[in-house]
Amino acid sequence: MNLTEEGTILQVRAPGINFYVLRDGETLYLIDAGFIGGPRLLHRALARRRWNRFPVGGILITHGHLDHILNVQQIAKRYGAWIVAPRLDAEQYRGKSNYPGKARVAMWLERVGRPILGFRPFRPDRLLDDGDQINVWQGLQAVHLPGHTAGHMGYYSPARRLLFSGDLFVSYGYRASLPPDIFNTAPEQIPASVDAALAFDLEGIFPNHCDVSPPDVHLQRLRKLANRLANKPAVD
Repeated sequence: MNLTEEGTILQVRAPGINFYVLRDGETLYLIDAGFIGGPRLLHRALARRRWNRFPVGGILITHGHLDHILNVQQIAKRYGAWIVAPRLDAEQYRGKSNYPGKARVAMWLERVGRPILGFRPFRPDRLLDDGDQINVWQGLQAVHLPGHTAGHMGYYSPARRLLFSGDLFVSYGYRASLPPDIFNTAPEQIPASVDAALAFDLEGIFPNHCDVSPPDVHLQRLRKLANRLANKPAVD
């Protein structure tokens, strides 16, 4: 079953990255806010679904990378929406980043990209820790899945058995893979985060970087990736 057709989830697609809209009654909630052209793509997607008559009540951020938070301040200001976000990525919301190792490449890309793309710093209304509950969409649980960034989070819906997994993995062309190491602050933590995600009772997963396959297919791909990671020989 394609769960995006249930009528409560809308995937806003863009080249290279997607974000999500959840409908809860007469109010909408975003999972991240997109990258270049995000507000325009959001407007078009809402109009096609005929959701443009509903207000955006809140924005839930998975992590502080620029391709996920570029438009947060603009959209929140337009709709008067609240913002919740992982506590450990707080400096990124202020327009700063200090990534270690290979992720310094991502750090420099963000430092160049923020002024060029017009990033506006923001202050979340609530900083989230692992296990925190957000009272929307029959309840969402913040799930700390570190490795991509220090604070990287997913959002789990127990009522629907779905996980919005942020950048835990990418899912294209019949295969899941980990994000490139230049975007991961602690890549050694990601296999444990994959296991933590799969420990939930799941019917499907919604990644941010993925093809148009339904969420149950992304879940199958992640399980296969977990098996590959478990069988990977140790490196001294």
